[in-house]
Amino acid sequence: MINTIIFDLGAVLIDWNPHYLYKKLFTEEIQMLHFLQNICTPAWNEEQDGGRPLQEATDLLVNQYPEHAQNIRHFYGRWEEMLGGAIEGTVDIFKELKEKDTYRFYALTNWSAETFPIARQRFEFLSWFDGIVVSGTEKNRKPFASFYQLLLDRYAIKPQHALFIDDNLRNIQAAEQLGIQTVHFLSPVQLRETLTEKGIL
Repeated sequence: MINTIIFDLGAVLIDWNPHYLYKKLFTEEIQMLHFLQNICTPAWNEEQDGGRPLQEATDLLVNQYPEHAQNIRHFYGRWEEMLGGAIEGTVDIFKELKEKDTYRFYALTNWSAETFPIARQRFEFLSWFDGIVVSGTEKNRKPFASFYQLLLDRYAIKPQHALFIDDNLRNIQAAEQLGIQTVHFLSPVQLRETLTEKGIL
């Protein structure tokens, strides 16, 4: 029986994409994609999610790629422009579940501790959670088992009674290894159908 629902945030409840910013900075899409795949890479960004300071991360790349210094600095200097808004279909589902007054709600997110306050200020629904565990604050992140365990221990969550929703299959598989039930998020429509099938919604 599910009594706890754990949401990922990025690409599930919040639309975040570096393309929103870098489409303004590059005239050619192929140049933008090359920059984001080879310089300001997802792996580099994950280190900030894991607690590396933004200035240290920026300096590291500027030293490696001085010819791209300005665009590297924009990654965090204009980070807020990467926020596309709430994913309203998922927020609607969250609201419906919240109104049932049946479940506890937590967020487990890979997010820099330095940029997360911007999201907290912008998205009112973040106040609906009973707790939020931010990777950058904890200096730990998905898919490491210790990060999930931190959430379980902190809020006395039994894994067999929890449902975890994430768009990243790697993170879903890590949760399943700990005995947490999961939904691999593809869209709000798919999530609604899956939760309805499970008798949760």
